[in-house]
Amino acid sequence: MNEERKSIFQQPMWVSIFALTAAIAWEWAYPLIKLGFDEFGITKDMTGSKMLFAGIRFAISGFIILSIATLTKRTLKVSTQHGWSYILIFALLNTTLHYTFFYIGLSHSEGARAAILNSLGVFLLVLLACLFYKSDKLTMRKIIGCGIGFTGILALNLGNDGGNGFNFLGDGMIILNTICSAFAGIMTRRLGNYADVFTATGYSLAIGGIMLIVPGMFLGGTMPVVTFSGISILMSLVGISTLGFTLYNKLLTCNPVGKIAIFNSLIPIVGAVTSSLCLDEPFYWKYLLAAILATTGIYIINKGKG
Repeated sequence: MNEERKSIFQQPMWVSIFALTAAIAWEWAYPLIKLGFDEFGITKDMTGSKMLFAGIRFAISGFIILSIATLTKRTLKVSTQHGWSYILIFALLNTTLHYTFFYIGLSHSEGARAAILNSLGVFLLVLLACLFYKSDKLTMRKIIGCGIGFTGILALNLGNDGGNGFNFLGDGMIILNTICSAFAGIMTRRLGNYADVFTATGYSLAIGGIMLIVPGMFLGGTMPVVTFSGISILMSLVGISTLGFTLYNKLLTCNPVGKIAIFNSLIPIVGAVTSSLCLDEPFYWKYLLAAILATTGIYIINKGKG
């Protein structure tokens, strides 16, 4: 009877399906963003334009979610003034700062390399969740699962494939992005205390997007070239944000954070594959090894309770 009363977002099979869907959708963002920059004529040194591009993506996504919330008669109310402050801080961390660092870093790094570094946030979130939430206990199974998954990420760096060393505008920005993402993941768990999670997701994306657009325009951001292909890529990214954040935020409010976050261990593998397919980046044998290790880590962390 207990199992029957569980939300679909708490049933193990659907949790896995939804979490994998969000992770795989997000990974297509790596090549699409780089292709979008090319289509719109946005070069590495055009920081304002990158922020404008990101802001338009997230603002549209947020307004789509809020429109759907209105049409489905979900409440748009935020419970308290403190709730609005919480959503504002969440939007700043989860959208504005997170994606400012991400877009700058991605434009100075290969898609596969950025995906690998971005997955550091998965393990940071699992660790932070154990510190902040009683439901997320640091068990030996989690330690072993994270260790194996992290080994998969390290496997992507095996050998000498002609890559460049660490650079702050590329690797440094991606690492800062993972830190923002991890702390935002911790905050997501409490969104439901202040508003409907679907609605709160819409508010955070819309507000965060606007907070990217305004400084982007002040920095001289423009879309130098507008083509049908570029608009199609941008709308694909809007769809990825709408689907990914809606599923992920809902899952985080219904389940132990660590169990959901670990699915993002697949991000470097899917990112490497999509970058190879879309950007003509080389595909190496170690990607298969990394996929096996990351999948094993996910299984170990999710096979038991707690």
